[in-house]
Amino acid sequence: MRPGDPARLILTSATLLFAELLFIRWIPANVVYVGFFNNLALIASFLGIGLGILLGRRGRRVAWPLAPLLLFATFAFVYAAQVNSHQSADEALFLGGGERPEIDVNLLFVAVCFGLVTATMTALALGLGPLLRALPPLRAYAFDIAGSLAGIVAFALLAALGTPPLAWVLVLAVPLVLLRPPLPRARAVLGWIALAATVALATVSYAAGDRFSPYYRVNVQTNGNGEEEIFVNGLGHQTIHAVGSPYTEPFYEQIYDWLPSRHFGRELVIGAGTGNDVAVGLAHGVDRIDAVEIDPALLALGVQDHPNRPYQDPRVHRTVNDGRAYLRASTERYDLIVLALTDSLTLVTSTANVRLESFLFTREAFASARDHLTPDGVLVLYNYYREGWVIERYVRTLAETFGGAPVIATFPRSGGHGAVLAAGAPVAGIAARAAVGPAAPAPALDDWPFPYLHERAISPQYLLVLGGVLLFAVAATLLAARATGAGGASFSPHFFVLGAAFLLLETRSLTSFSLLFGTTWYVNALVFAGILGSVLLAILVTARARPRRRLPIQLFLGAALAVAYFVPPQSLLLDPAWLRYVVASAISFAPVFAANLVFTYSFRDTRAADTSFASNLLGATLGGALEYIALVTGYQELLLLVAALYLAALLLATRLRLFADRALA
Repeated sequence: MRPGDPARLILTSATLLFAELLFIRWIPANVVYVGFFNNLALIASFLGIGLGILLGRRGRRVAWPLAPLLLFATFAFVYAAQVNSHQSADEALFLGGGERPEIDVNLLFVAVCFGLVTATMTALALGLGPLLRALPPLRAYAFDIAGSLAGIVAFALLAALGTPPLAWVLVLAVPLVLLRPPLPRARAVLGWIALAATVALATVSYAAGDRFSPYYRVNVQTNGNGEEEIFVNGLGHQTIHAVGSPYTEPFYEQIYDWLPSRHFGRELVIGAGTGNDVAVGLAHGVDRIDAVEIDPALLALGVQDHPNRPYQDPRVHRTVNDGRAYLRASTERYDLIVLALTDSLTLVTSTANVRLESFLFTREAFASARDHLTPDGVLVLYNYYREGWVIERYVRTLAETFGGAPVIATFPRSGGHGAVLAAGAPVAGIAARAAVGPAAPAPALDDWPFPYLHERAISPQYLLVLGGVLLFAVAATLLAARATGAGGASFSPHFFVLGAAFLLLETRSLTSFSLLFGTTWYVNALVFAGILGSVLLAILVTARARPRRRLPIQLFLGAALAVAYFVPPQSLLLDPAWLRYVVASAISFAPVFAANLVFTYSFRDTRAADTSFASNLLGATLGGALEYIALVTGYQELLLLVAALYLAALLLATRLRLFADRALA
């Protein structure tokens, strides 16, 4: 393939996107606390690609053997730092200020992971700059987006098939080999050895019994009691208990102890997992149980291994779906709804601090569950909580939702607090009422879905890490620009600000669709595909219409942002689902499409597509850091920051033209 060959550009872009998704998916599954600094792998990928484009200006375009060597170093380090402990899930890192003290030591591992991912992506992107320069800017951008879309599709297919990292590495190795130019024998052999060593490490992980669901690295062990214990991402997650087992947690039976004479006709279990809650419900004579579990691998383990075989019972109807999405689509009424140990330890996406279960514990979610209860129905939630204020938050939220304080039972546990909460008419007369204290944290909201964050604040650990990331990014960019010999010509403030704004806009779109359609992996894959599709549409419109003035496009963007701001996602929970999809897509993707029109208008006339594109990616690193502002403001208010950044980009492209678009061919 020649340097100007579109096929080479598409393959390079697909490789970069695939590698980015591999790191985002694989690293937190092995070093779990890295994942709670949610978008570091994404920021590192953007930074690395931007640096690779800049360094490619020196004429170094060969990623072999450097890329395989760095890929092996990343895999070796992550495998060596892999977390595998019997630590209970309630002790994991949350988003507040009370993290485990060991996290200060683990920041070193976070920093090394960030550096390795950045270096690997830099090596992989060395050839991207020349490919971008070899074609007209818009045409090059279209091929780049097409390649990125192919990378997303490839990784999504592998996730759908439940493949392990060994398959991911083997797929990534194919384009690495295809893009490898003729090299001296020694360098070629070194690259082959590094690639083979990476495959060997992935094989060791596979041979160790690691299974990969769409959300977790899953392991199954038999504990000292002879029961199967499920570990996800190296941490204890749930144990399969037979009904009546002396080791069963006490909260499974609590609602039946509170209401011993009550017969529940229909029950909904959200977070059914391996089936413990379902088995207990069946043992108490429930007529029908709808079991909802987001992770197909955990559900399959319950089908296969639970000793009471609850999922084989004809009274049980199992569904793989997000619990909030299931409630939204269901028209059923239930005598009992159980939020069963819904604590995922997993973030929805690499660009937002939203966990899989976050939208289940908002004020609006509790109201939705209440609306699905029969007049004498009961909502129950239970778990082990590391902080007592989390329980206080749920008590307050239930009290505000049901118009009265819930009943509560607590169970002591080392390092945590076990609690069962129940609300609804049948438990109103039970004496074990929970007091709603004046200092109880405010309820989580659909716009601020952070039940594990005590207040609207950013934890010092995040500020420390983000500060280090930004300093590293600035230093690396300056060094790369100096290495090219182009100095300031290697940086475009206009495209930099556009990159920061678009990353924030993308984050807000992803969280909106997670709320509207569920926090499942395939919803996120579809949203990413939709965003890239809107980019391709914007390229087509710009290429065909060739707009002559920037202002009408900016006004369109401003209007789209205004509509999105004044029509929040919570107001789009419409039925039927197709209507919700059409309206939500129009309102959410209109700003994305308009933002891409702004970008393509500028990119069409750039004199150096590679450095403009690199500046845009480097700006995305700033956008990734700014996303944490949502921990204080909520996601809707991010649109105001997005609008301010696009206004700044407009000024940089017009009144401050001397400082913008200075990249020279």
